[in-house]
Amino acid sequence: MPEPPHRRRAHARSSDLERYAGLFAARTQVMRSSAMRDLMAVTARPEVISLAGGLPDTSTFPPQTFAAQMTRIAQESAAEALQYGPTEGFRETVDCIVEVMGAEGMLPDPEDVIVTTGGQQAIDLICKTLVDPGDAVICEAPTYPGAIPVFCSYEADTIQVECDTEGMRIDELEAVLERLDGEGRRPKFVYSVPTFQNPAGVTMSLERRRRLVELARSRELLVVEDNPYGLLRFDGEAMPPLYQLDGGDFVVYVGTFSKILSPGIRLGWAVAPPPVMDKVVLGKQAADLCTSTLTQYFVREYFRDGNWREYVESLAGIYRSRRDAMVDALRRHFPPQATWTEPDGGLFIWATLPPYIDTSDLLAKALREDVAFVPGQAAYVDGSGHNSMRLNFSAGDEEEIREGIRRIGKVIGEQIELYGALTGERSAAFQPKQGADESESENVVPFRKAGEGSA
Repeated sequence: MPEPPHRRRAHARSSDLERYAGLFAARTQVMRSSAMRDLMAVTARPEVISLAGGLPDTSTFPPQTFAAQMTRIAQESAAEALQYGPTEGFRETVDCIVEVMGAEGMLPDPEDVIVTTGGQQAIDLICKTLVDPGDAVICEAPTYPGAIPVFCSYEADTIQVECDTEGMRIDELEAVLERLDGEGRRPKFVYSVPTFQNPAGVTMSLERRRRLVELARSRELLVVEDNPYGLLRFDGEAMPPLYQLDGGDFVVYVGTFSKILSPGIRLGWAVAPPPVMDKVVLGKQAADLCTSTLTQYFVREYFRDGNWREYVESLAGIYRSRRDAMVDALRRHFPPQATWTEPDGGLFIWATLPPYIDTSDLLAKALREDVAFVPGQAAYVDGSGHNSMRLNFSAGDEEEIREGIRRIGKVIGEQIELYGALTGERSAAFQPKQGADESESENVVPFRKAGEGSA
């Protein structure tokens, strides 16, 4: 009797894989795994405190609301909700998307919108539409760790432009564009998460947003704006999205319901100029025909009640408290040599440790303490970010956040003590800052401050 597949997989040897080697597409040689997906199996264990995933707190969604909406669908629209739908999405769903974008001052033409299976598929479809092997794609450094595997799978030449406290360095972007001009190359697009950036939490300044849109217009350069977090602001003044400043001529917009409603419904969208959208629709047809009809009906029912803004505002209040808890724990349990961002919204803090600490190695030690984070290298294409980490503050309650940071601080302290013992630099010894003043801010220094020289 043949072995079950899981047994065969466990027994597989490299020599056994040779029979398949000639079948793989060349692009599989440059594909990269997603750091977040790799951690999902581990972080699903109940004893693990996960500060790794970009997980919104779905426990805040009222179960009675969910039950009522699904009951209405079952009673009134069951046959339609279980059927195929149009590739572009239902008009009622698109109207909900237009309403969400309108809350940030945008007025997209509904004909320019396509409903996708999460924001991740929107990024994939844009790359499928625009990128040939070797084409230049420009993004921030660091950038969304989930975008890098997409760029790699389409064999893009991904060029990263450094961030500081005001987001992507537009002066460095201009230098990159000039260099590419000299090489006779035109980048296919610039990818940016300008508001509460994933993973760094920083927000692009208004001056830089305007300059980026000016560059896009003067060079006829596409900018892909990924904006999952714009409505999750709990401090500071709102910034106009790039799409609003541009009007939709050169900015391709990506949004998602994952962070303001639920990631489980897998519903996102893209907005693009008509010639680009025509090709995106063809790519979508080839990928999955249409986005889930059932989840589109769920969104329609949810928006029919008209309470979505109140729910998002309640999320922002919860996340503010959790960010504050994480910042306080970082001050208490991370070493004086560490720095971190302190975002005005979103889901993430980016922490940077002394350069002799590798956070990929640190993660293995942290997992033994039943706590997880995303190592910084996942946000770079060239191996940079080895001493940084992305920390999520939205998924756990304040007690879990404080305990998770305490556990990470413990393994960092062990690494610093070991380094001090090996090098004789006893000044590196770790002394947690118990009882640190809440107003203390010298560690809130992401990358470098705007206007400073390179680190």
